[in-house]
Amino acid sequence: MKALLGKKIGMTMIYKDGVAVPVTVIKAGPCIVVQKKTAETDGYNAIQIGFEEVSQKRINKPMNGHFKKAGTEPLRYLREVRTDNVDDYKIGQSIDVSVFKEGEFVDVSGKTKGKGFQGTVKRWNFGGLVKTHGTKYPRHGSTGMHTYPGRVIKGTKMPGHTGNVNMTIQNLEIAKIDKDNSLLVVKGAVSGARGSLVYVKSAVRKLPVEKSSSLSQPKQQPKGK
Repeated sequence: MKALLGKKIGMTMIYKDGVAVPVTVIKAGPCIVVQKKTAETDGYNAIQIGFEEVSQKRINKPMNGHFKKAGTEPLRYLREVRTDNVDDYKIGQSIDVSVFKEGEFVDVSGKTKGKGFQGTVKRWNFGGLVKTHGTKYPRHGSTGMHTYPGRVIKGTKMPGHTGNVNMTIQNLEIAKIDKDNSLLVVKGAVSGARGSLVYVKSAVRKLPVEKSSSLSQPKQQPKGK
């Protein structure tokens, strides 16, 4: 498993063979290996990576001791990455975007934009009621049954808080890698606002080769009859 922490910079487009491709630019890494966990000591194999240096006064004493034990500078974000090859990594080792390759598929996780409390029309794309013939309440109406069961069924789509949830977009193709600036350019959109934290890892499941959209192969338009 290859993984990096980073921040979403924003969206733009690139051109491949005359075709405009929408892409998201991510500043990924470099990440520092802070801790190693093995099946003998912790019950599973994993490494803990950290991203973005932070002032020592911004973290508490237990975390200060954690970083001093590893011999690294304090880092703002930490994440565990499961791996079978723990011995391939060393404490304090730096991991950058070179672990990935152009054309490789990755899964990108991030927190969606929070939109606050919203009604059902915006939250669930409800159509609402008619707005003619004297209707006074065109928005969401009743939520439950009458005598039986006399309650609101669990899972009913109702108004509530929208967004601000973790979401993973799978099978995003890496269009370009800029090692000098630690940039990953992936095809498509990524959850989250500009500047938000994202987690990039190897794709868990990849699309079949014949169904995957290659950047170098523009889509063929069907011929008219």
